[in-house]
Amino acid sequence: MEIVPAPTRDAAVALTAKLIESRLRDKPNLVLGLATGRTMEEVYARLVASGVSFARCTTFNLDEYVGLPPEDPNSYAAYMRHHLFDHVDIDPARINLPDGMADDLSVAAADYERRIAGAGGIDLQLLGIGEAGHIGFNEPLSALRSRTRDKILTPVTRAQNAGMFGGDPDAVPKRALTMGVETILESRELVLLASGRAKASVVAKAVEGPLTARISASAIQLHTHCKVILDDEAASDLEGLAYYREVCRNEEKWDPYRSLL
Repeated sequence: MEIVPAPTRDAAVALTAKLIESRLRDKPNLVLGLATGRTMEEVYARLVASGVSFARCTTFNLDEYVGLPPEDPNSYAAYMRHHLFDHVDIDPARINLPDGMADDLSVAAADYERRIAGAGGIDLQLLGIGEAGHIGFNEPLSALRSRTRDKILTPVTRAQNAGMFGGDPDAVPKRALTMGVETILESRELVLLASGRAKASVVAKAVEGPLTARISASAIQLHTHCKVILDDEAASDLEGLAYYREVCRNEEKWDPYRSLL
């Protein structure tokens, strides 16, 4: 795992977008795992502006609310269309999201796992981190060997996501279909992006604290090809921050991105 402190939110977003763009240019048929959230909107805007082709890319989103049809403006399907898919040359047949409207969610979850396997696995998975410490919607006490399944959302998560539902946490669906922790860890590369002071404490617990099901994001410590990209505020509680900065200053692989660090 690599901790990559950026000086500002804009620099952290730009670095994340440039890494994804680089992977797409190196491997046009990349299998890309996608995330949602306000910070990701900025990443997608930069990818759109870059002009990189998605024509041969296959995508899998981390999660989808249960009970929201794809046409609902608050669904993650609608989010992805609005912020990325409608603005790039991706083949709609290569877009995959969990089916939160399925009559049998366990069948839909198993089908999602089969689709990921059928695509050859995920090359690069983009992640955020929730204030409850989750990746995807793997809420506290999610098994670290969990697969795609439906989960009940915590009050913390529903409050965090209320902004997209008119500010009303009660309007946020109570359940979501999400990739499991082990599903995420099977991706060949992980990039977790976090910004803002509100994420500082949980980021520190996830990357420097013990491995625990109480904070599913702590499972990324097990991944051998994982980058955690943080702005100055999200990195502010890290005990090893000075060292992480020193590593980035001295690693030649970061030379192409030096202006952002």
